[in-house]
Amino acid sequence: MTATLDFHLPGDLEAREPAEAHGRRRDDVRLLVSQGTTVTHHRFRELPRLLAPGDLLVVNNSATLPAALDAGPGLVVHVSNERADGSWLVELRRAAESKTTPAEGATTPFDGPMPRQVAIPEGTLTLREPFTDRLWVADAEVPGPMVDYLIRHGRPIRYSYTDRDWPLETYQNAYATRPGSAEMPSAGRPLTGRVLAELAGRGVLVAPVTLHTGVASAEVDEPPYPEWFEIPPATAELIRHVHRAGGRVIAVGTTVVRALESTAGAAASGWTDLVIGPEHRIRVVDGMLTGLHEPRASHLRMLTAIAGEQALRAAYAEALRGRYLWHEFGDVHLLLAEPRHGDLPPEAVRRTDEPEAVRRIDEPPGAHGRHGAHDRRSGAHDRRDGDAGGAQGRDETAENAGHETRDDAGHPGLPGELHVVEEGL
Repeated sequence: MTATLDFHLPGDLEAREPAEAHGRRRDDVRLLVSQGTTVTHHRFRELPRLLAPGDLLVVNNSATLPAALDAGPGLVVHVSNERADGSWLVELRRAAESKTTPAEGATTPFDGPMPRQVAIPEGTLTLREPFTDRLWVADAEVPGPMVDYLIRHGRPIRYSYTDRDWPLETYQNAYATRPGSAEMPSAGRPLTGRVLAELAGRGVLVAPVTLHTGVASAEVDEPPYPEWFEIPPATAELIRHVHRAGGRVIAVGTTVVRALESTAGAAASGWTDLVIGPEHRIRVVDGMLTGLHEPRASHLRMLTAIAGEQALRAAYAEALRGRYLWHEFGDVHLLLAEPRHGDLPPEAVRRTDEPEAVRRIDEPPGAHGRHGAHDRRSGAHDRRDGDAGGAQGRDETAENAGHETRDDAGHPGLPGELHVVEEGL
């Protein structure tokens, strides 16, 4: 049994539009910074001044694909990724019944008899076998490679809490160079060119890894399933150099944490089935940039492994008090681990550890079951819709003041309502 965090997320704290929709820059979102139970409030553009020369940001350079395909009346296919044998991992979805409502483009889980074949533009999918509760292994008969095919025929996967479809570039990070993700590695979305330039000017290093994210990102009670990754030798060497010099390795997103911890920071490529929870001993990362995750999301277990339960509870209590915005268009959390072993430099600590075995996996491991079919794209979880414009356009003074403008008179989600639940994941 392991623990995850449960709380009430008000519907008006779900970011329904990107900052650009209101004439703002991506790096104008807010930044919550926590180390232990100390929490401070910032703008994301302040990040270069919050890190130290010699720190290393590790980013995921996977680019987002237009992974949603129309598949006949009322049916949509979400393409997760391509496997080594050429088969695809896919999820069948029901299209919205009305195209005149704000839910245009949103989908719900497919709950009918699973067809053997599915018609898609210029091709067919033959469903072979289940891979998880949602995903199926499918043989694809389409012209050309999967990436080229999706670029011609697909559109970005749409979430139920957004008010309309957004173009693909909305879901691309500034440094994305390797197409392959079905859903955006969104923690790096606010890393604009000007932020990256200031980081370089202040001596903060940046290095890439690749992890292609699949569909149905792990949320409530859903453990991650295998995903393909690559850690280049140059990045692995830079990680070793930074640790020897006493610097910190900051992962940009849960995908980067998963990749780095799968190999203990060594260069490798293959499929990882690593699931990180409070029982996992973190070996590589000293902190991470991440979005704010839904109640009971399995990603919260990873954050607990990095910072500890009390630190995570303190951070999320402040995020709720300060009315931060959730999801990929929302605000960002810089979560820093407490210094390890007193004043010893990180490399001195790591030399006392026996390295974990590095396992190269040429094919995805077997299916991982999912629990509790909560779906952040379907709207199945009952939430208030709220006023999207009000949530995004709220008063700047309130944003900068953080928790000082909170309503302490029973506002949903205050710290008394944050609690840890035991999950058998």
